[in-house]
Amino acid sequence: MSVPLYEAKAELFRLLGHPVRIRVLELLQDGPMPVRDLLAEIEVEPAGLSQHLAVLRRSELVTARRDGSTVVYALSGGDVAELLRAARHLLQAKLSGRNALLNELLKSEAGDR
Repeated sequence: MSVPLYEAKAELFRLLGHPVRIRVLELLQDGPMPVRDLLAEIEVEPAGLSQHLAVLRRSELVTARRDGSTVVYALSGGDVAELLRAARHLLQAKLSGRNALLNELLKSEAGDR
């Protein structure tokens, strides 16, 4: 039995629902990175990062390859970076709306004086 599309989308967003995973994906937008570099950029224990990388790998959002004793991670495709850009645009719109409301409130307070 197949899963409805809305459930599959919900599962994808659940996978992305952790700050460490989002940060890993953001870092990998600049290109492949070895685990040691990811650890240097993210304040998390190695075991924790390993678990998050495993989730991202199983969900096929990232790929891993060995380069000697080093494991290098990369985004599995441009769609992941596009999704992160879309999230950034949504947040900018949301926050700019709040900023506009705050500016309006501050102007009205200045007029009350």
